[in-house]
Amino acid sequence: MKKLPAKLQQKIDHRKANNALRELHTKKVPVDFSSNDYLGFSKSKSIFNESHRFLTGHDIFLNGATGSRLLSGNHNLFTIIEAMLSGFHNSDAALLFNSGYDANIGFFSSVPQRGDLILYDEYSHASIRDGISMCHAKAYKFKHNDLSALERLMRRYSKSDTASYDHIYIVTESVFSMDGDSPDLAALSSLCKTYNAFLVVDEAHAIGVFGERGEGLIQSLGLEPSVFARIVTYGKALGCHGAAILCSEALKQYLINFSRSFIYTTALPPHSLATIQASYNALIHTVNRKTLQDNIQLFKTRVSSTKLKPIFIESFSAIHCCIIPGNSRVKSIAKHLQESGFDVKPILSPTVPKGQERLRFCLHAYNTEKEIMEVLQLLTTFV
Repeated sequence: MKKLPAKLQQKIDHRKANNALRELHTKKVPVDFSSNDYLGFSKSKSIFNESHRFLTGHDIFLNGATGSRLLSGNHNLFTIIEAMLSGFHNSDAALLFNSGYDANIGFFSSVPQRGDLILYDEYSHASIRDGISMCHAKAYKFKHNDLSALERLMRRYSKSDTASYDHIYIVTESVFSMDGDSPDLAALSSLCKTYNAFLVVDEAHAIGVFGERGEGLIQSLGLEPSVFARIVTYGKALGCHGAAILCSEALKQYLINFSRSFIYTTALPPHSLATIQASYNALIHTVNRKTLQDNIQLFKTRVSSTKLKPIFIESFSAIHCCIIPGNSRVKSIAKHLQESGFDVKPILSPTVPKGQERLRFCLHAYNTEKEIMEVLQLLTTFV
């Protein structure tokens, strides 16, 4: 094989020099504080078995979709699952994508047009930022969860200004993946109404965790009528794979015609759709969400009673982050925790800004009180 081009090798060497090189690991650490499997659904035998029964009950014995949905891959399960999703989430329509990344890329690369403006939270996920970079609209970030800063930008770029835009899209997440915090969604919705802006919310880390049935934060607050599009993903609390955009019928039709990550990819296989269906059925009846909320409260209470509180970011979600500046230091502490049996991952720069390196604790319904107490006691010792 030919050597890696010099420019690429220099980038790898730079990462190594900054102790920021990403690597794949297969070693399993016994106690999970790192996965997004908040409810334990990925390991559920009942969901696995129900998926199989669902497929055989519909006389489906296919391993793959065979093509894109616009060609040969649009089997009848898509109609069934999308109807279920729109009903569950109180949405006019739903459109399934192969992943949350595909959904965000597909939406942001095709919906905002030249002459439009996108204002997005500075901590928005990479998939949102990548999609925005592919469209022709102007885009500016606003300070994380700072609605005053956002309104100043909206006022500056509103129709009353000489440099007005055709449409304004406001983009945020209901739970941010790196901080675990949330914006004031009700106030944000009101702000968008005042300025006639289109609100787009990624609910990846809220689905399954918040709401009476795990429907997410937007719906639990009754804000779904004021949101232009919601992105929900299934690789986290629902423990499977895929994503959907919840929207109007008109937007669904537009995405089918213009979203390239939808048009030019092989559709999800039937088994993925059956697992989504089974996971939603489990979501309605599970007691795991209550157990998860109890664990979140226990974790917060324990942090508040120790000297760790000042270095933790305030969060009511399943994600809790402890700021430990420096790639070398945070990796060292993570290694100590892992060697003690607790799978806590370090988040390094440049994934987060330099000086904001952190340990990221993901809480689950299956974490025990003993595990939570022990990992925080160890962290107190190491920090």
